Amino acid sequence: MKVAVVGVTGLVGTVMCEVLEEQNFPITEFLPVASARSVGKTITFRGKDHTVISMEDAVAARADIAIFSAGGGVSKEWAPRFAEVGTTVVDNSSAWRMDPTKKLIVPEINADILTENDKIIANPNCSTIQMVMALAPLHKRYGIKRLIISTYQSITGTGAKAVNQYEAEKEGKTPEEMAYHYQIMDNCIPHCDIFLENDYTKEEMKLVHETRKILRDDDLKITATAVRVPVQGGHSESVNVEFFSDYNIQEVRDILTATPGMIVQDNATNNEYPMPLFSKNKNEVFVGRLRRDESAENALNMWIVADNLRKGAATNAVQIAEYLVANNLVGAMVEK
Repeated sequence: MKVAVVGVTGLVGTVMCEVLEEQNFPITEFLPVASARSVGKTITFRGKDHTVISMEDAVAARADIAIFSAGGGVSKEWAPRFAEVGTTVVDNSSAWRMDPTKKLIVPEINADILTENDKIIANPNCSTIQMVMALAPLHKRYGIKRLIISTYQSITGTGAKAVNQYEAEKEGKTPEEMAYHYQIMDNCIPHCDIFLENDYTKEEMKLVHETRKILRDDDLKITATAVRVPVQGGHSESVNVEFFSDYNIQEVRDILTATPGMIVQDNATNNEYPMPLFSKNKNEVFVGRLRRDESAENALNMWIVADNLRKGAATNAVQIAEYLVANNLVGAMVEK
């Protein structure tokens, strides 16, 4: 397979390369792609040095798969150009997620809807991915009526500028650039992405719209509050789930334990519960603090944690690519 990673020098792009190496993805030619200011730089992949190339050169190379993590504007402009020459694009930005002609994929949940005609495939938002991983099997079993979500999101979700701000503040220095309106060290900021007309942030509404699309339920009632916290290991989410029917808490644990990609950590007696401290650099989604909400009928409280650069971004994108390859839905395999 000829594989391009677009945005290869960014936080997520770097992790995408790590995951491709770890998963031993079948690559015969690797194309590192980035913006003009990074063209000509050298990166190491699988022990060999590779020169970063331009978007134009990457399109001309006609890769089988291009995994994008370069921002919505870049994806809007360039993903169609890659697709026009036969490259299948897996895009990590928000550009295509709610496009009704594009599929929004978490492989464990809905990869089966992909076909060889899907040339631009959307990777969901990081917060959405880890949440629907836990919710999808429960929705199938009990039917979800309403979700109340509070997120505690890592600074790595904002990017390198946020990490630099945090590191400077931790050392007592003045950051060269501010990723946030306020300091993030010793602080929690209830403001992820921009505010919309309804006073929710864009990040909060992503959780609403993307969850409905992935679970294929436009009637699902969802409200969310997204908070940025001074953590680098991953995103955490407190999720209150109201079902249409009653549930058995042990059956919930059993369902989640049997779900591929999920790890249940739910033993209050031994202080076992998910934390970003232990999710960092892991590909799985962790769930715990499972308990009945005694204030509402058929309601469950959950605590969901995952590395937002891994399953929340790079790992999920690579898993989509793996599914395409395994099912002969991409590149030269389709031409056969």
